[in-house]
Amino acid sequence: MILSLKLVLPLLGIAGIAGIAIGYYLRLIISLGKKGSMELEIKEMLLTAKEESKKITTEAEVKAKQIIDESRIEIKEKEEKALQTESRLIKKEDILDKRQTDIDKEVESIKEKIIEIKSIKERVEKMEGEKAKELEEIAKMSVEDAKQSLLKTVEKNYEEDILVRIQKFEQNGEEILEKKAQEILSTSIQRLANSVASDAMSTSVSIPNDEIKGKIIGKEGRNIKAFERVTGVEVIVDDTPGTITISSFDPVRRHIAKTALEELMRDGRIQPAKIEKVVESANASINKTIKEKGEQAAYECGVIGLDPRILLILGRLHFRTSYGQNVLQHSIEMSHIAGMIAEEIGANVAVSKAGALLHDIGKALDHEVVGTHVEIGRRILQKFGANEEIIKAMQAHHEEYPYETVESRIVQTADAISGARPGARHDSIENYLKRLGDLEAIANAFTGVEKSYALQAGREIRIFVTPEKVTDLEAKNMAREIANKIEKDLKYPGEIKVTIIRETRVIDFAR
Repeated sequence: MILSLKLVLPLLGIAGIAGIAIGYYLRLIISLGKKGSMELEIKEMLLTAKEESKKITTEAEVKAKQIIDESRIEIKEKEEKALQTESRLIKKEDILDKRQTDIDKEVESIKEKIIEIKSIKERVEKMEGEKAKELEEIAKMSVEDAKQSLLKTVEKNYEEDILVRIQKFEQNGEEILEKKAQEILSTSIQRLANSVASDAMSTSVSIPNDEIKGKIIGKEGRNIKAFERVTGVEVIVDDTPGTITISSFDPVRRHIAKTALEELMRDGRIQPAKIEKVVESANASINKTIKEKGEQAAYECGVIGLDPRILLILGRLHFRTSYGQNVLQHSIEMSHIAGMIAEEIGANVAVSKAGALLHDIGKALDHEVVGTHVEIGRRILQKFGANEEIIKAMQAHHEEYPYETVESRIVQTADAISGARPGARHDSIENYLKRLGDLEAIANAFTGVEKSYALQAGREIRIFVTPEKVTDLEAKNMAREIANKIEKDLKYPGEIKVTIIRETRVIDFAR
């Protein structure tokens, strides 16, 4: 038993070692098999990678060749264009060189002519100087002395004769003119009499009592004369209780005069110096009103973004009428109408309303600036940076300019609607106001005229001249020339009295 156990143990050890050796061998065989399969897989992956890289390389070469070909074509086209441009530039340079050569020749020619003209001028001046010197030696008197002597002689010998002759002509023609004036006036009054003219030409001022009338008139009428001279209106003080009437065709003057007169009555001190100060203050107040009216009109119509200077000019239309119709109210009405039309047809509402509101802005300055009110309005809007579309919309309402936009036709239509409604306009009033404006324009055109006012419903033009520029004789001649000019250029009933006032003021200060 013991022997068997001794045999078994070594056998078991040998068997274990043999098992371990067999197991290690089997494991080695298996690992070698796996190693062979992995090497095979790696070789397959390498082959696949080489094929893909070859394919990618081939595609890249094709694409690169395509890009190179396209680049060559593009470079060739650019080179051709550059050659064409270079050719054109060379031609232009040749043309410019030729023109420059011609210009240089003309400049040289002009320089030669200038030198020649200067030479001729110098010779002429030298000859004139020699001639004048010879005359002075013969007459023993300089040119200026001879001129002054001649003027003094003519003035002394003929001034009185000229004045007498003019007065004689006036006296002889006065009866004939008076008779003719009565006939024409009687006919014109019947034809043109209507209540609207009175409302358009005069303003009534209420007074607290009739005693104030004496203060307004002043001693020997000096206060009322000073007031009329400064304001350019006619003040009518009659027997009507509690009322004084201010008459003028210019509504701005009437409003300034009314404001000033009311302030003078409140103050109680009425004298020429105070009148001038108060009128100046009233003028500033009217300017403030003008600004407010312009801003209010733009706000009411919903027109925004306009230059404040445009609004200031627009506000002056509050004191203007066209065929008896207030121009600012007419423009506001037009703006609303134009906005409604534009909204209905799908046009630009803002441009239509702005164009309608500003269409007559030139009338605010048409008595100060040369040109039609449309052209003046265009220049105003362009000067103060208004939108070009607004200018196009307003400039065609009298067909002086073509209809460039839909909005321009809308503005013209709105103008026709506003002006054509019953009672909107009165032709006789507008013609009458135009005649009074023309009357003042004729007088203001003469040299030395400081200011002029049409009074007495256009039957008198009162002209103030600068005494330093106009003598008494020249004033007399100027009155005749203005009267002749009025007769030639204006059509009017009756006669128009031309009054020239030459007033000399001497001011000094006691210190």
